[in-house]
Amino acid sequence: MTDMVTARSLLDRLVAFRSVSRDSNLELIDWVAEWLEGQGITVTKVPDPAQPTKASLFAQVGPDVAGGVVLSGHTDVVPVEGQDWASDPWAVVERDGRLYGRGVCDMKGFDALALAAMAAAARRPLKRPLQIALSHDEELGCIGCIPMIEAMAGLPRASAVVVGEPTMMKAVTGHKGGLAFWVKVHGHEVHSSLMHTGVSAILEGAKILMWVNEMNAKGQGAAKVSPFVPPWTTVHTGEIRGGTAHNITAGLCEFGVDFRVLPGEDPEDWRRAFLAKVAEVELGMKAVHPNARIEVKERFALPGLAPEVDGVAEGLVRALTGDNGSQVVSYGTEAGQFQVRGWSAVVCGPGDIEQAHKADEWLALSQFEAGWAFMEDLIERLCA
Repeated sequence: MTDMVTARSLLDRLVAFRSVSRDSNLELIDWVAEWLEGQGITVTKVPDPAQPTKASLFAQVGPDVAGGVVLSGHTDVVPVEGQDWASDPWAVVERDGRLYGRGVCDMKGFDALALAAMAAAARRPLKRPLQIALSHDEELGCIGCIPMIEAMAGLPRASAVVVGEPTMMKAVTGHKGGLAFWVKVHGHEVHSSLMHTGVSAILEGAKILMWVNEMNAKGQGAAKVSPFVPPWTTVHTGEIRGGTAHNITAGLCEFGVDFRVLPGEDPEDWRRAFLAKVAEVELGMKAVHPNARIEVKERFALPGLAPEVDGVAEGLVRALTGDNGSQVVSYGTEAGQFQVRGWSAVVCGPGDIEQAHKADEWLALSQFEAGWAFMEDLIERLCA
């Protein structure tokens, strides 16, 4: 079996695991660990200390020296419920030069290539090691990789981390950071005809959401020249629920507030501004009823990826791909988590992010093949 055929068969197997972020990924992790060990590769599993049903893993081939390369991917995918798929999302289907299936683009295509590269590299006389890191809960804010990265401190420090999110095999050197909060507004229920004696959680929550709109308008109005699209820190609410009946002041309203923060801006400034607004709204609520309150739970804080001056990871990817363009993205990746912990990091992987998370998610077969060519060249470089 050729290495490219191996990568393709690995993709079939990985997609078959329904590793949606809300569910366990242990079946996938256990299978991958067994497969790598079958190639003579020692694997380290990293259980999630807060979630016993989830884990990450990492492994290394080659000499036990510094200066190698990490191939980093995530194992979780987004749900398929409510999406109209033309074929089974949990089985890879090839048609018209495309591979269809949940996660083929984001990012089990890269994972399959990285695993096949590890097996191929294990048979080669490497001068520097190749490492693989497969994490969980990336789709929930890149939080599952944190204990894995910390555990990888026991390996020889790699000179570069390549995070294989879909970039059409271009070098992405910067991305926005992120903050995410879940807000629970607790009001005081009364008959709506006497609403002045109650506290509507919905109407009070709306004051926070109006602030969200104001921040976006302010950011857009003050936007500077920037490679990011859009060129300002965005604030977003994509989910809200609350209320009991139309004639009752709502006792509870819940919603999320997410920030995509430009590199160079301090996420702590946004955290303080948001919490100050929450405190202001809560103060007004308590003036009506002392039991009214607002709970805020921080879901994640994702560091951005800042372009590096003479970055080793960037230089590596440019040398392997020939890409000399300047690319940044507004979504977050695990590259920021690696970078703030001392690694040189870049984002580069097969596929187009436009195809991710949709019904009939697909990866062009030509991109999968380009990804394998990248792996072959990387292995040659590690042997030089």
